[in-house]
Amino acid sequence: MTQNNDKLTPAAFGKVAVLLGGRSSEREVSLMSGQGVLNALRAQGVDAHAFDPAEKDLCALKTEGFARCFIALHGRHGEDGTVQGALELLGIPYTGSGVMASSMAMDKIMTKRIWRFEGLPTPDWRMVASVADTQAAFAALGSPMIVKPAREGSTIGLTKVTSAEQCAQAYALAARYDPEVLCEEFIAGDETTCPVLGTGAAAQALPLIRIVAPDGNYDYQNKYFTDTTQYHCPSGLPPQEEEAIQRMVEKAYRTLGCWGWARADVMIRASDRKPFLLEINTSPGMTGHSLVPMSARAAGISYEDLCVGLVATAALDTPAAAVQGVAST
Repeated sequence: MTQNNDKLTPAAFGKVAVLLGGRSSEREVSLMSGQGVLNALRAQGVDAHAFDPAEKDLCALKTEGFARCFIALHGRHGEDGTVQGALELLGIPYTGSGVMASSMAMDKIMTKRIWRFEGLPTPDWRMVASVADTQAAFAALGSPMIVKPAREGSTIGLTKVTSAEQCAQAYALAARYDPEVLCEEFIAGDETTCPVLGTGAAAQALPLIRIVAPDGNYDYQNKYFTDTTQYHCPSGLPPQEEEAIQRMVEKAYRTLGCWGWARADVMIRASDRKPFLLEINTSPGMTGHSLVPMSARAAGISYEDLCVGLVATAALDTPAAAVQGVAST
């Protein structure tokens, strides 16, 4: 990682592009996140401008003199390593994880494989390619079972299956968004999320948020467009339990090679209080309903300071020597 001086003042950031919108199924949420970030940066004296890759070629970032990018894109082509790779080629530092970490974290199946290899707890799963596979997974994993696209976010394409008869419809919905479909063991218990800020050994988890959604249904609508979901931060969990989950999330973050920021979703099984990692989001939402700003606020970090701090960490994945073509000896 090649990182710029994170002690720069906002006025010294240069021209900053807030990448928002895009072409993914999460475009609407991205527009809301990006507008919030844009307003916050401008309020702090940053020369920030909205840039929608769905409307403008990324090469314009170079020709228009942008010095850094805040990635507020969500989903495909935003947090899957695609735009990160383009910015690497353009030589423009950006917020969040690099190419490989972004692409791995976007792929829920790959993420689970890596976490399991490293001994981190994650619910059992099956990768399926047909209705018959989905029915077999249901027989193996039990009821309820979660069926979802492997590379989508915001619960898009997700179904909670409670009978074998639902498998066909659940598979068809998930497959509309991704040919790779994940069937996952359902963990009954407390739903929590834990943001992380920083890089490497210095990365630190923020306070946990405990989520209580109507009828336990924390779907796209309840995430972004209703006020019926309850968010508890402080979480109300026993301190030792929260601290253990924070350390687990930090390890999960480092294992994937994430940097800058991310947010991991964790279920705590009611029967024995064992935590399970569900997934990690390397370009978290920054809307009025989003969770990273909520957790940061509990840690004494305002929305504006969070945005400025993230822009200060904008970096390139490629070592400076490699960029300059310096051969190793």
